[in-house]
Amino acid sequence: MAAVRLFEEQGYEQTTVAQIAAAADVDPKTFFNYFRSKDEVLFNDVEPDFDVLFGAIAERRPEESPGEVLVRAIQTYAAHRRPKVPAREPVELSAAARLALTTPALQAKGLYLLLDLQQRIAGELLKVFPGQLDPVTAAAMTGAVIGAIQQAGLASVQLDRSQEELWEAAQHGLDIAQHGLLSVRPSAGSPNLTGERTSSS
Repeated sequence: MAAVRLFEEQGYEQTTVAQIAAAADVDPKTFFNYFRSKDEVLFNDVEPDFDVLFGAIAERRPEESPGEVLVRAIQTYAAHRRPKVPAREPVELSAAARLALTTPALQAKGLYLLLDLQQRIAGELLKVFPGQLDPVTAAAMTGAVIGAIQQAGLASVQLDRSQEELWEAAQHGLDIAQHGLLSVRPSAGSPNLTGERTSSS
């Protein structure tokens, strides 16, 4: 991605929209047809798909618990979203993550979007469980699930793993959030934080 390369080479703040447009061989006006600002190059094209997530919550089945609704909604969203995401190599995924983590403006933007999404999901859960779910519990559930997915995916990217492995990491985060911390057990041959394999000896 031209914008990510420019951000890496000369810094986010120093890179202009005109430079991004030139590197992508498009007119700056064309850039603004797709993005409102340069930070949206990294945080774009997800808002329309959130309707799928919220719609899945709204379709709560009578027998479902709040946790079951939340997990099903996340899985529905993932199944809808992933085929639309362009294939990227590990180096590009890593560069985008590094920028988002080390650039103050992008850190703030990412945190805002993440918190806003969590609050919206919690609000949707409260709508479908009126009088049965309190705001604190809805917030805790949502934070546990979204935080687990986001951090598991980030760890995968930082280990320079493939896009397919990123999806697997996100699912693993969801599984841990769904089954609880006490469900996690160390296993021989599992990857440690450095990406190396542990031994059973």
